[in-house]
Amino acid sequence: MDPVIPVPLPVLLIAVTALARLLGLLAVPSFDSWRDAARVGVAAVYLLAASGRLIPHVRADLVRMVPPGLPRPDLLVAGTGVLELAGAIGLLVPTTASAAAVCLGLLTLAMTPANISAARRGVLFGGKPPTPLGRRLAEQALYLAALSAVVWLPF
Repeated sequence: MDPVIPVPLPVLLIAVTALARLLGLLAVPSFDSWRDAARVGVAAVYLLAASGRLIPHVRADLVRMVPPGLPRPDLLVAGTGVLELAGAIGLLVPTTASAAAVCLGLLTLAMTPANISAARRGVLFGGKPPTPLGRRLAEQALYLAALSAVVWLPF
């Protein structure tokens, strides 16, 4: 496992969501629904993903993931990081959570071709072989499902 990412993102999503929901059941009214717990879990994932853009070797790996032929991969990586950060913050604000979830869902869909391209090209991440394509797509689907929960689960 890459020392920069201490826990796989799907595990982070599930663990933070479950912890937020438990806190909601015990004492924290702002986490007293699965929708609110999902907001916190997904925000944790996108905050961690955005923070990778600040770590030089992670940033370099992300730049290599950009499909060949797209202009300025460095700016695309920086831009997606800013959008992930803005979306994660938006998820934490109840009045903007649904809009942020929709925007992050669209961003995730837009970045999926880069993930597919990187897997097919064998782009290393953290010096390790790429995540198999099926697993990558399953992770993307998990994030989209969690974002959908933020939009469609009752308050």
